[in-house]
Amino acid sequence: MMEKSKFSYDLVAQDGRARAGVFHTPHGDIPTPIFAPVGTQASVKSLTQRHLQELDAKLILSNTYHLYLRPGDELIAELGGLHPFMSWDRPILTDSGGFQVFSLSDMRQVDEDGVTFKSHLDGATHRLTPEKSIAIQENLGSDIIMAFDECADPYQRDYIEAAMHRTHRWAERCKAAQARDDQALFGIVQGGIYPELREQSAEFIRSLDLPGNAIGGLSVGETKEEMHAMLEIVDQILPQDKPRYLMGVGTPQDLVEGVRRGVDIFDCVLPTRLARHSAAMTDSGRLNMMNAQFARDERPISATCECYTCQNYSRAYLRHLIQAKELLAGTLLSIHNIHTLLSLTRRMRQSILDGQFDEFAYNYLANFD
Repeated sequence: MMEKSKFSYDLVAQDGRARAGVFHTPHGDIPTPIFAPVGTQASVKSLTQRHLQELDAKLILSNTYHLYLRPGDELIAELGGLHPFMSWDRPILTDSGGFQVFSLSDMRQVDEDGVTFKSHLDGATHRLTPEKSIAIQENLGSDIIMAFDECADPYQRDYIEAAMHRTHRWAERCKAAQARDDQALFGIVQGGIYPELREQSAEFIRSLDLPGNAIGGLSVGETKEEMHAMLEIVDQILPQDKPRYLMGVGTPQDLVEGVRRGVDIFDCVLPTRLARHSAAMTDSGRLNMMNAQFARDERPISATCECYTCQNYSRAYLRHLIQAKELLAGTLLSIHNIHTLLSLTRRMRQSILDGQFDEFAYNYLANFD
């Protein structure tokens, strides 16, 4: 059984539905709201772990599917687990591999027991079940592990309902399969864009009484209004004394709207992906650093940003690096973009503690182009 003393959540303050809390884990405390940079293959693209520490990232995410295929979860376990393997001593969250497997629509087959799929690396056939997903994540040694779920197209109601019930059965199997007591298993709420299914799924996942709960199957093609409506339903049902994790969501606006609806944890590849495509995230929208207007611009990306990039480099220099195809461009833009989201979550947390979240959210969203 899970020793609850190793994982606990303190709800420190609440302003409307917005929550400020602390999730306690064996590798350190996670103040919420929080954004987790994504290190898919045990590496946040273009950044070193020192960069992440200087950014004060409290939580990072790695991917079960990718690490299972390469270098292999058993090899990582042999080397002590993800923390020593990647030289990171703070909390790590691993997803279950479900989203990646289900995105291989023409390379996988779902049945009641699990999923058979072909590797995107070499075409070899593999099989993931709830029990296998938990075993892989236990080998990886992450602090927060996810139940194996099925993420379906948000508009296919009949299939979504079947996938939701399968996700519930798989969550029960994941809970039964867990052997380690130093990992927090999160269940995942599914149900697409259908209120009655989201309500039913949230009730079921809540009944499992796991250390935390996740909200999946959003930001996968539905409208923002539909996503917000589903979050409002789930917020009313999930327990107040457990953290809520909205999976795969990472624009600044989405973070604010998610916190407004009771979400605590976010992750997304967006900040580093945008950096690789020459885009800078700011509190008023995105900048395409390839634009000719920046060729002689001596200003930083943002005059109010305190990140290493903005404190040391001009827009002109960044544009030059991009044009010259220098790898440093991706690093400097990734530092800035991740800092932008981490700073946003810290400011939201403070506004909740100060009882001023609504004012902060209104002013922040009004400033976007």
